[in-house]
Amino acid sequence: MSKNKTNTLSRRAFIRNSSLAGGGMVIGFNLFQACKPKVIAEPAIDLASLDYNDFNAFIKIADNGAVTIFSPNPEIGQGVKTSMPMIIAEELDVAWKDVYVEQGILDTENYTRQVAGGSQSIRHGWDALRQTGAKAKHMLVSAAAARWGVDPSECTVNEGVITNAAGETLSYGDVVNEAALLEVPEEVPLKDPKDYKIMGKNASNVDIGKIVTGEPLFGLDYKADGMVYAAVVRPPAFGQKLVSFDDSEARAMPGVIDIVTIGEKVRGLLAEDPSFGSKISSSDKVVVIAETTWQALKAKEAIKAVWEEDSKVESTEEHNKILDDLLDGNKFNTMRSDGNIKKAFAEADEILERTYESPFLPHNCMEPMNFFASVTDEKVHLVGPIQTPAWKAGLVSKMLGREEKDILLEMTRMGGGFGRRLYGDFVIEAAEISDKIRKPVKVVYSREDDMEDGIYRMAIKYRIKAGVKDGKVTAYHLKEAAVNDNMYGLIPNFFPAGAIENYQVDAASYDSNITTGAWRAPYTNFLAYAEQSFFDELAELMDVDKIQLRLDLLDKVKPEEDERIQYSPDRMKEVIKTAVEKSGWGTKPKNVYQGFVNYYCHNSHVAQVADVEIENGEPVVKKITCVVDCGIVVNPMGALNQIEGGVIDGVGHSMYGELQFKDGKPTANNFDRYRLIRMKEAPVVETYFIQNDLSPTGLGEPTLPPAGGAIANAFKAATGNRLYKQPFTKTPELLKVPEKEIIG
Repeated sequence: MSKNKTNTLSRRAFIRNSSLAGGGMVIGFNLFQACKPKVIAEPAIDLASLDYNDFNAFIKIADNGAVTIFSPNPEIGQGVKTSMPMIIAEELDVAWKDVYVEQGILDTENYTRQVAGGSQSIRHGWDALRQTGAKAKHMLVSAAAARWGVDPSECTVNEGVITNAAGETLSYGDVVNEAALLEVPEEVPLKDPKDYKIMGKNASNVDIGKIVTGEPLFGLDYKADGMVYAAVVRPPAFGQKLVSFDDSEARAMPGVIDIVTIGEKVRGLLAEDPSFGSKISSSDKVVVIAETTWQALKAKEAIKAVWEEDSKVESTEEHNKILDDLLDGNKFNTMRSDGNIKKAFAEADEILERTYESPFLPHNCMEPMNFFASVTDEKVHLVGPIQTPAWKAGLVSKMLGREEKDILLEMTRMGGGFGRRLYGDFVIEAAEISDKIRKPVKVVYSREDDMEDGIYRMAIKYRIKAGVKDGKVTAYHLKEAAVNDNMYGLIPNFFPAGAIENYQVDAASYDSNITTGAWRAPYTNFLAYAEQSFFDELAELMDVDKIQLRLDLLDKVKPEEDERIQYSPDRMKEVIKTAVEKSGWGTKPKNVYQGFVNYYCHNSHVAQVADVEIENGEPVVKKITCVVDCGIVVNPMGALNQIEGGVIDGVGHSMYGELQFKDGKPTANNFDRYRLIRMKEAPVVETYFIQNDLSPTGLGEPTLPPAGGAIANAFKAATGNRLYKQPFTKTPELLKVPEKEIIG
């Protein structure tokens, strides 16, 4: 991983103002084209005529010293709107309290990864964000030095004030106009982490004031002149399509403006881009257009629609059998194969094989899906909460037959994303509706819409088999059977890849018409529990220490000899040893039962220990000790929020989360029948970071996957029962503490 270093930022990545009339300097930056070969600098831009919305991310410095930093990536609660500007401000050397932060808009010309997904925003932006701040600082210092007639190396900067060797000072605002005339430097030194003043210090969420006072921030808050509201009647079951409908009652209801159908343009889009068909229904849909959200939703309930089966309607019972048959079959995609597992199993002294099951899960973001669209002959204006703005703008341009340059997409803050807002079926609906009615419109889902027509975490089963010979693990075989999809290519190279000589990962899937997709920490959100629970049981079979088994396996990993290995065995061992120490592993009172896990995903290494106590005859999760190696921590306060949220999310969904299907319909469509963890059930999360100067890695997702395994292993210690199905409350008999024999 890269440490602090000098980087080259192409001149193409900077857009500079050299006009003195308006005052100030604008520095635009391209995070992901920053290291491409340099090209001719852009011509100077008149600041007075500059529309700042033309840029997705840049520094704006006024001649009064005010600094505005635009955050380019979508904000879904992961904190990048705070942490990305912090990185720039650090290298720019300004006081964080004096920085203003604004959300950038979509700019496909200057960005290649304007995405919130995979816990990658900071990791991918790290070097270029620092380059941007450092180069701007260099230009400002050079301008001050030129005014004084001294060498820039004689100058120092502190919180936007430049000081020369004689003690004279100039603020950034004093020299910003001269700086705007200078050439962009090719190379500048970056700060040593020991000199950081902003990064590594707690910073409050830049939106916290607006959040707590209810000022407009989210998609649901957005309003525009002449805007109407839309509620959509979608197929009530996966596998159905619209035949006819009666809207007479709905048309007579208060506030109803019109009732239309959509679907034709979506089908045209799917003909051009069939891959998106797995995320959106091709059926016609009935749309109520009304003056308010409430009026639209109420009128929607009055629509009498007739549906017919377009393809097979499916049920969970059927899925269970299909997945079992896939595991028992031989039609797999082998994703990694080391050694010879057949030979190793044939020679093994002992073999352990277990199957683990997980259900569908909805995303249930706090803010239901919504989006604004205004389609005119001149432009397409899109506004709302979306994790993949460039992808959606591209799909809308295809669907409407418009040039991408005609599409303006603005991102709002999101009330949760977790993967649901990657796909943007709601964006496509909003654009098709506006194109049809030629009015600005906002599509709003109800909670029932959200759960009945969602994009779900797929149901998955894992079968894990290990062979032991002469007290050593000699074979490991992981099989996955999933509805619709199977694991992405890097996961087979996570632990225990490289630790076991004979190792194989196979995946099989069943194609369903139920829409599925990424759910916070895709695949690993369940796989971590399965594997880590399995390793505990394997240690019991071998009669060895659970922690030592993991450490011994890690000792065998040689990433320098196998470039496929994704994790660092040394960093993993460090989080394991720290978790053992900080959790008091093995030293707690008899009434505290502990469970251990370690896991790597999203480029970060995590170890967790769960503390469980018995209350009223049942085990209760009291505390999770979490140790994380995610490299440099930009904003500790924000990092803790991500870690704690991930752990609690992992505990809650392992315990309670489940969505079944019956005849193509979800069995729950609101929180009266879909169980989430409650505040009183949330454990204390005690977090420790491994301190190093390595570049930051993912943090929004890595602490969720291990949590299920930690509590499952602790429950085994408390009850003597192993858990093989999620949610754990689905088998309440296994969560009961056995009655102890009374002697005397």
